[in-house]
Amino acid sequence: MVAQKGKDLLLKIDTAGNGSYETIAGLRSRQISFNTQSVDSTDSESAGRWRELLAGAGLRTASINGSGIFKDQTSDELARATFFDGAIHSWQIIIPDFGVVEGLFQITTLEYSGQHNTEITFELVLESAGELTFTVAA
Repeated sequence: MVAQKGKDLLLKIDTAGNGSYETIAGLRSRQISFNTQSVDSTDSESAGRWRELLAGAGLRTASINGSGIFKDQTSDELARATFFDGAIHSWQIIIPDFGVVEGLFQITTLEYSGQHNTEITFELVLESAGELTFTVAA
């Protein structure tokens, strides 16, 4: 994969549950991380008493965080309502030339900040709330 512009990573939400996704905001910085907890299956007969892990048994999670400015008042209201309702919606994270991660997420952090001579910015954290799928870019 060649270098890509960071602004091309998109974060979209489907609030109606009908497969119609809309871009939530203009993100200036963003990060996605996938994690798996390991399951230790070491016992007294493990070779050299080295730790052994049980393949495929750990809890998998994904976390997405981004900061930037909302593209309009509607997106700001959508994110705020989603957070305060504790709602879980289907989201798409589009990673250029890599693919699309899709699944259920909940907004767990929503922060606003601003300087007296700049626009108001936000920080948003999404945590996975179900199975995720990955579709490779064509």
